[in-house]
Amino acid sequence: ILRLDGRGFSRFTEAHCEKPFDRLFHEWMVSTTQAVFEEFSGLYAYTESDEISILFPREWELFDREIEKLLSLSAGLASATFAISCGAVASFGARIILAATDDQVIDYFRWRQADATRCALNGWCYWTIRKAGQSVQQATKALDGASVGDKNEMLFQHGINFNDVPLWQRRGCA
Repeated sequence: ILRLDGRGFSRFTEAHCEKPFDRLFHEWMVSTTQAVFEEFSGLYAYTESDEISILFPREWELFDREIEKLLSLSAGLASATFAISCGAVASFGARIILAATDDQVIDYFRWRQADATRCALNGWCYWTIRKAGQSVQQATKALDGASVGDKNEMLFQHGINFNDVPLWQRRGCA
């Protein structure tokens, strides 16, 4: 599994994106995912936040399975595609996750989707609190130790039902 992560994207999104989620940013990530997926003959792709995961078939032989070449070229392609899409400098790092069995592959993608959901709930809460006039410290403190139920209730008090948030925000997309 190839995993690409945006480098310094917290600063990037602070300067260029609407919070907690930005439709254009999502579209840039989807087009970047598609470009890497197609160029390197992926089997399955998943993106959430500033992260892309691409599964390759076990018999994949591109570059004679030279991992270093895949890492450098995929990071370069993702960086270029994203930068051209958004009109600003952006870069990605790349790494390989070895998953020897089908169960490990399934566990990896379940883990990434669970992380997407956790991060989405936290992001919605944090930015709802911030937009209500609270400082970074106040928002951080309000979320510290809060349960999933507490966070859902916090959003509900601001008129947001987390279950009604678009699926691409809550779970990422394949």
